[in-house]
Amino acid sequence: MVKTRFAPSPTGRMHVGNLRTALYAYLIAKHEDGGFMLRIEDTDQERFMEGALEIIYHTLAETGLHHDEGPDKDGGAGPYVQSERNAQGIYLKYAKQLIEQGDAYYCFCDKERLESLSANVGGKEIHIYDKHCLHLSKEEIEANLAAGKPYVIRINMPTEGTTTFQDEIYGNITVNNNELDDMILIKSDGYPTYNFANVIDDHLMGITHVVRGNEYLSSAPKYNRLYEAFGWEVPTYVHCPLITNEDHQKLSKRCGHSSYEDLIEQGFLTEAIVNFVALLGWSPAEDREIYTLEELVKAFDYRRISKSPAVFDMTKLKWMNGEYIKKMDDEAFFQKALPYMKQVLTKDYDLKKIAAMVKTRIEVFPDIPELIDFFETVPEYDTSMYTHKKMKTNQESSLAVLKEVLPILEAQDDYSNDALYARLSEYVKENGYKNGYVMWPIRTAVSGKQMTPAGATEILEIIGKEESITRIKAAIEKLSTATAE
Repeated sequence: MVKTRFAPSPTGRMHVGNLRTALYAYLIAKHEDGGFMLRIEDTDQERFMEGALEIIYHTLAETGLHHDEGPDKDGGAGPYVQSERNAQGIYLKYAKQLIEQGDAYYCFCDKERLESLSANVGGKEIHIYDKHCLHLSKEEIEANLAAGKPYVIRINMPTEGTTTFQDEIYGNITVNNNELDDMILIKSDGYPTYNFANVIDDHLMGITHVVRGNEYLSSAPKYNRLYEAFGWEVPTYVHCPLITNEDHQKLSKRCGHSSYEDLIEQGFLTEAIVNFVALLGWSPAEDREIYTLEELVKAFDYRRISKSPAVFDMTKLKWMNGEYIKKMDDEAFFQKALPYMKQVLTKDYDLKKIAAMVKTRIEVFPDIPELIDFFETVPEYDTSMYTHKKMKTNQESSLAVLKEVLPILEAQDDYSNDALYARLSEYVKENGYKNGYVMWPIRTAVSGKQMTPAGATEILEIIGKEESITRIKAAIEKLSTATAE
């Protein structure tokens, strides 16, 4: 059975890259009716952040990536938190086994000595350990341990030959063994490193497919060396391409949309985010872009993941979000839009009608206030807006039309959209005008905007008779002044 895991560190908000890893791991497992596991990798105690665990659980629940086993769902492979596994002595037991086999060793070197080992490779300063402590005698080691001297446990990597490993996306990759450092397995605080713990845990928990970012490609030979030393089967590796911003730089926290929470706060829908993230590096076999999570499970073939970096295209995400907003249930949309409408509207308007107007015209919810603020009050605007080539209007013609429609609107009692439209259409017909010739000046007069989410009569209906007359009169005055100059 296929079994994948998502193993985040509780260090803050969930980065888009982490969400993609979780999503791909989930899709790979579910596509094959396999299991998806959550494991918490909290070996880096310094970076542990209060409340980060809750963020992980919340994000997975919201996005629908429900794990089959984890800290809150015991599937028999627990504990599922690395600090708890460490407390049981799991990692130290396996590290000591490697020492006994000659595949690892105690290292007592202090900070100063380690810093002196820096070497310049290709203009970069790197630290490669020189195996100094590998050659300590048994007596020296025992004496150091008895004296309580701080130590780490390192892997003994071969220095000659090459190591080849296979990745499902990048194919066979060969590295020279002399480039591989004797990485630390157990740190001086007694905690395992990520590199060691994830290998032990993946094996003991029966993980068949390991999904992670391609920044871990260079570490894969070290992991394989561990699998080899223990005589364990190497899992299937699926390394995902880097996610960059529009400038092809690594997606960082500074860009403002690097985490799931950032995007939610910016008014994106969870379903749109999941759909968008799925396409960051993966392309479906069919020519379509909108997928539900269930459809992604059916369609997902990890062999179609790209090697090339995936660009986080904000324009595309906004378009996709707009498509999801259009499909929303009207009541659900209204509830979600309400706080944004209340930012700019205090008058007693029919907010449900206003919500229906904006639903097909926005891409994200924060677009709403700017679209509808004119309902509250007409902004300052330039009378040149009355001039419209297509509608064949100018300031003079607009003034004449507004003066003519004012008594009609004053005499009108029924301010429903249909009744207003019917009455103004009569006026258009009687005078042999085109529709836009009349409606453009009215809409401009009552909104003060070039773009509105609704036509003239819909706006008149919302603001009501009294406010409509007030705004038309103000526009007549404004145009009279402008045309007299």
